[in-house]
Order: sequence, then C-alpha cells, then structure tokens
Amino acid sequence: MSRSWSRTTISIAGAATALAVLTACGSSGDDSAKSTDGKPVAITFWGWAKGSKETVDAFNASHKNIHVKYEEIPSGNAGGYAKISNAVKAGNAPDLVSIEYPQLPEYVSQGALQDISKYMTDDVKKKFLPQAVDQTTLGGKNWAVPFDASPQAFYYRKDLFSKYGIAVPKTWDDFRKAAEKIKKADKKARIGTFFPDDPTTFEAMAWQAGAQWFKADGDTWKVNTTDAATNKVADYWQGLIKDDLIRSQASFSPEWTNSLKSGGTIGYLGAAWGAGVLKSTLPEQKGKWAIAPMPTWDGQAASGMLGGSTWAVTKDSKHADAAVEFAKWMSTTQDGIKARISSGTSSAYPAATELLPAAKKAFDASYYGGQDIYQLFGTAAASIKQGWTWGPATGTTNTAIKDQFGKVAGGGSTISGSVKAGHDATIQELKKRGLKVEG
Repeated sequence: MSRSWSRTTISIAGAATALAVLTACGSSGDDSAKSTDGKPVAITFWGWAKGSKETVDAFNASHKNIHVKYEEIPSGNAGGYAKISNAVKAGNAPDLVSIEYPQLPEYVSQGALQDISKYMTDDVKKKFLPQAVDQTTLGGKNWAVPFDASPQAFYYRKDLFSKYGIAVPKTWDDFRKAAEKIKKADKKARIGTFFPDDPTTFEAMAWQAGAQWFKADGDTWKVNTTDAATNKVADYWQGLIKDDLIRSQASFSPEWTNSLKSGGTIGYLGAAWGAGVLKSTLPEQKGKWAIAPMPTWDGQAASGMLGGSTWAVTKDSKHADAAVEFAKWMSTTQDGIKARISSGTSSAYPAATELLPAAKKAFDASYYGGQDIYQLFGTAAASIKQGWTWGPATGTTNTAIKDQFGKVAGGGSTISGSVKAGHDATIQELKKRGLKVEG
C-alpha cells in the first residue's frame, strides 16, 4: 500500500513564541554514545505496549553497537507516567520512554525530555504520517519519534448486525438509529459503550468533529473545551445515555469484557490498536467481528486520534544518539514493526507509512474474516483532522473531566458540564504555572 501525503503544519508546530515557555526547560542532552572500551553502548527503555519485549529482543539480536535493557512498566495512566515522572525528578530516569501524544507537551513543559531535532532530519520526518510529526513538534522542535498513529474505527459484531437486520452506520445519525433498532431487537443488547473513566475517547470524537481545545497564540495559551463542535458531540452522547441506547462501563473492565462476551454489547468505538485488543480479549469470537470506518457527522471520512505512542529521550540520558537510533529502528524498519506485531496481540498502525505492507503481513487478520483492516486504517489516518493541539496540562484536564464523567450515568453531572470542569481546572493550573492563558 503506497500513499502520498501533503505536509500540513498545524498551530502547535508554528507557535514558537508561545511554546518558548513550554520548551525552555528542555534539555539539549549529550550524545556521547560511542563506547570507549569497545563494548556495546547500553541504554534503558521503559514501556508497556504489547510486543515491546519481542521488539527489544529482535533489536539486540541484530545490533552489536547498542544493547537495550527493557523494563515493562504499567500503562501510562495506570501508573507508568507517575513512575517516569518520579524517575526524572530523582535523576535516574531511563534513556528512552514511551509517551502517548496527549501527554507529550506536559513532559516537555516539565523539562523532562531532550530536544532531538538534530536527529529528526527532513529525510527522517518524511517517512511519517504528517499528523504524527505535527503531534511531536513543539515550538518548532522535535521532542519524540512517532511510533503509531491511532485513527478511529468502529468494531461491530457482523453476525448480530446481520441477525438484527442492522446496516453498518456511516453517520452519527445512522449510529443512533442503529442503536434504537438493536435495543428494540434485543432489549439486553446495546451498540456500544460510554467510558466514564476515559476522557480520551470523547476527546477523539471532539477532535473528529473539528474541535480545537488548545491553541498557542503569541505568548498565550488559548483554551476552549466548550466550542460548538465539542458541545455538539457532548449533547449527542448525553442523548444516547438519557435514552439508554448505550452502556456506561469502565474501559476494558471485566464488566465491559463480559458484556462483549455475552452479546450484551455488540459494538466498540475505538482506534486502530483496538483490533489487537479484541483479538486477544475475545479469541472465542473469531470470525464474528468486522471493522468499519468511524461514523461521521456528514458521511465524509474524518477521524481524530485516540492515543498513539511516541518514543522520547529523557533529559538525563547520556546516550541520546543511541536511544534515537533504537527508537527509529522500532518505528521505521520492517524488522521493527514485524517484531512487535508478530507477538500476536499488537495491531499497531505504523506512523511510518511505508511500513503498512509489513504491518499488514505481520498481523493475522483472520480474526476479522481476512478483512483488509490496514487499508481501512490507512484511509482513516489520512482523514485525521488537522488543527488539534494538546495542551501542556493534559493530566489536569483529563482528571477533572474523568471525575465528572463518573457521575454522568447517575445524573449527577452532564457531559458538557464535565468538559467545562476540565476547562476550568486547566485554566487554573496554567495560571498556577505562570503561563499566560485565555479561555
């Protein structure tokens, strides 16, 4: 699969003045990676993505000049980010860490990472999906090597959709109608789930709708999580909850998994990496699931990004060049992507677009009836909306939203009210940090 991409620079890449506040603390690092005793340069790598150990093993087996020591840590929001932050503060952080796109600006603002611009030359950056490069570019500097892109997708039980006579929804209006028909056909079945513990799923849908929560303008951060696009998405999902057309369950919880196993939930609004999640979580349902493009507001292809990973070099690393060499190997080589996907549980959609054929070959799509899922993901990736910028206090934003999301199903809060709480908490936090902010 080959595809040409036009390079578009979004606001976060060009707003160098405002982001000077953000990036001033970043380190230029020390790239004295060459060993003086003839032994391989040893670097440490912390991550949690599936297939990481297999990837490290493959790299070490094929490289004599660099040896990577891998430590698996909890996923980011489950304790991994706290572990990384504590290690940075203590001065004993590893050389390379896995950081998702939404959290990257916060780590840069904390001075936790090194500027790796000199390693991310134009010939390297052109290998990647432009949207992925944009998300790792802050203040005109490159702070991480993109790994995967995470365009949205709709996973559905094709056997049950067929049984109930439900057409796969192309628009959000179609999605609601399908939800109504499913509930009518089986009062215990629902089309999908609202995740009260996961603001990022809602944020991806706001992104898809054209929202722009953060913007660097001059020396000021402009914050608006309550724009028209966001409110449209919030009101839509509030209506689904009010009319009992979807479930409200914690993401990837036993409750959510059991509902999928029983046929109580027959759809999942996720991202490209969700293909591996379903395959490993519900192996007994092989052949029953299919993947469709994410529903959109006008029926035209459009996507946000839900998660997505990067490799970043910490400020204290003395071997930035070796760390970046390993990171680029993981992200841009066929051997790197094959090692990760061949673990059997990863369906990573590579940000390096020329690796799509290798990714497709490495992932066994028989679970989805042999569907060409990477072609679908490729179309979705190309449609990721330009203009979305993550702010420098994502942890604060998401914690405030999550706290309120947990009350939505019981009527103690609303989705729009939850997002407004995130807005207010973010404004307060940025002012506390001494940053100029409007919103």
